[in-house]
Amino acid sequence: MALLRLRAALLGPARLRGAGIPWSVLRSYSSTSAKEKARRNAICERTELLEVLKARVKQLQASNVPEAMVNKAELAPLGNDKYQDPLRKVVAPGPAEEQPAARGRDESPARPSSWVEKLKKEMYIRQLKVERKLSIAASQPALEGQAKAKPKGKAKAKAKAKAKKSLKSPKSPKSPKAKVAAAWSQSHAGLHGVYARGKPRVAAVKEGTKAQRPQRVLEDKDSSQYKILQQTIQSNLECFLFLRQPEEAERLLLLYHSSPVKRRLLNVNAYNIVMRSWARKGHLQHINRLFFMLESVGLRPNLDSYAAALECMGRNQPSTKAIRRCVQQLKSDGFHVDELFQKCLFEEDEKEKVLRAIRIVQPNYQLPPPPKPQTCKSSLLQDFYSKELQERFQQQLEMELDNTVTIESVESTKPLTPQAIKARKLLATLRSHWHDSILQALQKSKHNMSKLKTASGYNILYPYLCLLPDEEYVGIMLQILNTLSPQGESLAVLARELASKVYNRYITQRKLRSRQLEKVQEIYEDYIHLLAKDSQPDEYLPREYWEKLVAEAGFGPSLNLKDCSWPYMLLLRLGMHMLELLVQAVKVPRNILNPRLEPKLIPVLYHIYSFRSSWQVGLIKPHPIFSQIVSDAAETLLTFNSSAIPMLCPPVPWTSPHFGAFVLNDTKLMRFVDGAVQHQLLLEQCPLVNLHPVLDALNQLGNCAWKINQPVLDIIISIFNDKGNEKLDIPPPISEAPRPSAAPSNSSTWNKSQKHELLLCKKKAAEMHSLRMDALYKLSIANYVRDKVFWFPHNMDFRGRTYPCPPYFNHLGNDVTRAILLFAEGRPLGPKGLDWLKIHLINLTGLKKKSALQERLEYANEIMEEILDSADHPLTGRKWWMNTDEPWQALACCMEIAKASRSPDPAAYISHFPVHQDGSCNGLQHYAALGRDLIGAISVNLMPCSVPQDVYSAVAQQVEEFRKKDAEQGVKVAQVLQGFVSRKVVKQTVMTVVYGVTRYGGRLQMEKRLKEIDEFPEEYLWEASHYLVKQVFNGIKEMFSATRDIQNWLTESAKLIAQSGRTVEWVTPLGLPIVQPYYRSRPTVLNCSMQNLSVKNSNNNQKPDTVKQKNAFPPNFIHSLDSTHMMLTALHCLRQGLTFVSVHDCYWTHALTVDVMNQICRQQFVALHSEKILQDLSEFMLEKYCSPGRETRALWQKKLMEQLSNVPKTGEFNLKKVMDSTYFFS
Repeated sequence: MALLRLRAALLGPARLRGAGIPWSVLRSYSSTSAKEKARRNAICERTELLEVLKARVKQLQASNVPEAMVNKAELAPLGNDKYQDPLRKVVAPGPAEEQPAARGRDESPARPSSWVEKLKKEMYIRQLKVERKLSIAASQPALEGQAKAKPKGKAKAKAKAKAKKSLKSPKSPKSPKAKVAAAWSQSHAGLHGVYARGKPRVAAVKEGTKAQRPQRVLEDKDSSQYKILQQTIQSNLECFLFLRQPEEAERLLLLYHSSPVKRRLLNVNAYNIVMRSWARKGHLQHINRLFFMLESVGLRPNLDSYAAALECMGRNQPSTKAIRRCVQQLKSDGFHVDELFQKCLFEEDEKEKVLRAIRIVQPNYQLPPPPKPQTCKSSLLQDFYSKELQERFQQQLEMELDNTVTIESVESTKPLTPQAIKARKLLATLRSHWHDSILQALQKSKHNMSKLKTASGYNILYPYLCLLPDEEYVGIMLQILNTLSPQGESLAVLARELASKVYNRYITQRKLRSRQLEKVQEIYEDYIHLLAKDSQPDEYLPREYWEKLVAEAGFGPSLNLKDCSWPYMLLLRLGMHMLELLVQAVKVPRNILNPRLEPKLIPVLYHIYSFRSSWQVGLIKPHPIFSQIVSDAAETLLTFNSSAIPMLCPPVPWTSPHFGAFVLNDTKLMRFVDGAVQHQLLLEQCPLVNLHPVLDALNQLGNCAWKINQPVLDIIISIFNDKGNEKLDIPPPISEAPRPSAAPSNSSTWNKSQKHELLLCKKKAAEMHSLRMDALYKLSIANYVRDKVFWFPHNMDFRGRTYPCPPYFNHLGNDVTRAILLFAEGRPLGPKGLDWLKIHLINLTGLKKKSALQERLEYANEIMEEILDSADHPLTGRKWWMNTDEPWQALACCMEIAKASRSPDPAAYISHFPVHQDGSCNGLQHYAALGRDLIGAISVNLMPCSVPQDVYSAVAQQVEEFRKKDAEQGVKVAQVLQGFVSRKVVKQTVMTVVYGVTRYGGRLQMEKRLKEIDEFPEEYLWEASHYLVKQVFNGIKEMFSATRDIQNWLTESAKLIAQSGRTVEWVTPLGLPIVQPYYRSRPTVLNCSMQNLSVKNSNNNQKPDTVKQKNAFPPNFIHSLDSTHMMLTALHCLRQGLTFVSVHDCYWTHALTVDVMNQICRQQFVALHSEKILQDLSEFMLEKYCSPGRETRALWQKKLMEQLSNVPKTGEFNLKKVMDSTYFFS
């Protein structure tokens, strides 16, 4: 009734009754007899059986050789009905639709009036009449469709066409647009469910489940699949909002709204999107109707609903009385006017229009004051900030607006040959032709889709192909073609990449259109103005600064866009469609390189199948002719997404899970596997204040400015362009790949060993190409920013471990990448800085791991001659630096020491060099601290010692003792291993035991290490590695008893939780919520013209994978603790004004501040482990999984309660001893 009053206020009493909606319009029905169903089922069986046989034929064709060519004729023509009507299998039509809609748990019931009840009754009677007519109309085409398997879609199209004729009402005479929206909506509701089948099976086997599953999906509103269906509908409505087509949006909404089954997928947000569409046009009558629809399905409007209504009133200024009643209704629903401006997200001029409407009834209304930030005394003084930052911001903005960056490759210095010039001209001509062909194919495809408006249904991809200009889609496809490896790439990867590029450009356009970018520019100008001040007050953290500036800005759009992410399956569909266009449109003359051949056009891209492990994978591979032209052209331009390049200005601070990092590029706070939604949902449910420490730590890491170490980069590039050097980790070009020995020209006469040799050569060439391209990308990006200051925005994985967003070039890279990075901010070395540089150099060599710091320093002073020779003559001198563990970082450090030691006053020398402090087997350190394990604590340097304790040597020694005993008792493998048990052999396994390595994985690690020893007898590899891994596990169990107890407790707890059908969740001591995304997922099959894609899903409506949940919990829990320790250290370094970055458990700072960072690092470790971590975990899990309030509990619940309550006992290690341990981090 409350909403009816609002409706009356908006429209006036005279128009209330006349605004009824023809509810039967656009409704889809299906009423068939049992006989017809039986016949259809028979057709389904035969069709699916045919699919199985086809798949088997393809598999057999592919099984003879690693790759089998697919016949060109197999590519189905584009524009078929593969992309139509995915709702058929999700929402069961017919009798199910007559059930009343189930109300969602989080939807407030609005009490319907008697008038509404009467209207519903009339609608129901009208529906029954129409259904009788439709049962006759639908039966005829259904019968016609049973003659063949393929025309089944056409039969359904006819049925729909007849249904539409009978559905026409006097109010919509022959409206083609109405048909479009209806059919499009109908086809699009349930993107995921249509593929809900595993491997192809005969239909009869799954007939029962097919009938029940859709209903179950729609009833379980907490399932990921349900949420993905909702997300799909909302992304479609957002497309129409973006395209300024409110009529289409409303028709799509009506289609769902008018079906009691499909209606369950709608929430208030769906109605609000349509309201916003109409609000922009000032159509109050439509908004009024949507409010009425909300009430009719038992939903209540939220703040966004009222914001849309008031925005509309602000545009066309109705009577004051109507606005006043709307505001009164808002208040009676428990909201406050201020909340509109505090909680709603606005675009363009929406905020101003809402305010304008409110000021008509409340002339003196002022916007609510900004909330007071939670102040935290922190230093933001960074000497390197300057007034140039505004200019840098503009450069970054231009780069992101272009979406891509084209840079010179480091190979561009090579001289250009006549062959390369000729090949480049040829390639330019071909690309021009391909551009026109792709554009033509795209336009033809879109035209065919638009014709579906009057046929069987609206292609679900059509609106997504209208979001950008056609030229942009063509550009994206050509970019993918230009970067395709000669070895090919999987369809799924290419499809994902194509669609993601479209999505990113769409988001950029939305931000531009909503005027969000203007506001970001305005706020950023003030943000960096404050950062640039040398005398800047240390009142706020970067996040607090930003929030303060946003609040002060007042008007304009919100900086957070309403969530509009596209479901993973939709991305794959769009990408596959674009890929199919590309494959079909791009052709090359067969005789282009050999004029003697027939001048016939052949495809540039081929679809083949190959085996990866036991999986058959579809690949797109370029024709050798194309690969040859590209190779001859030796092009020196590389194109990257703008998000792959380091930022040229400080990142936008993270203020929420949806906003931060790049200026325009859409970046997720938390990385997760494609298709997973549970992490994002968990972050959204978490109070924002709980995420502040994590956001502030990411901002601190991202605010570190970098520059390039140019002398080292130049040396690396010179070696890279001179055939590389595998010893120095610079990959050689593919021209250096091994070639098979001379073999008969006819491959049919090759023997088995020759074929095997050829396969090995191909594999090696592919590996070399991959490594070479990786190095080329890294070095080219470094060369591009060689004269610039740049930044790495950060985000994190689901455990809280942090990573830079640019994927190729960053400080988490290998030795080569780290060696060419310097802090942009320089600091004097101070009294101990030069000593720390020397100690750091010896740490990089790996020569004095067991020596005290003083001994390492003395050793560095002894070899100063070698250090200076390496710095002065890196490639022509004695090359001491080349024989170290990390040669390139060692060379960079030699150069820094040479410059500092030769300066007039080394203490005043300004150093930009990062010095590392590395945790000593950090995972075991956390375990030892959790269990207060004294022996374990000594082994991993938690206890003060005069020299560093080496846990790897200790375990190797323990294993050697076990081996000696066994050898004396005549165990053959123990005798063979004499002299081969070393620190190097056991190190990797000891390091990864703490992170959950199994005996199987450990055995493979051991085997790899033993293979590296030339003298070890090859025939004993398997037996010896099996023996060693068993002894390493026994040694660790004996040395770290408390560690194994905690590991076993975590494993057993996770096993019981997973067996109960739940996933393991916990919250880190910093407040970050974590859920493990491991499910026993059946692959979802995506039907495409080229091939069916089997896509793994991480949906929480599937059962947890018990084995993965239990094995992953201990390492994931420890990773979440080491990330917490790192974040605490980062925040306290920020407070002290230190430059700080980390590579997980390796912390970097200036030589001047190493001692301060070491102190902070130890303080925060002690503070972290002084918390009752295991006890808190136990209490959290008991509350979450064991529902303490219930009197009767299942047996599994009692067992889980007992397990969780039985927290492992701790030892007697005094945690405060860590403060005095020199080698805890060193």
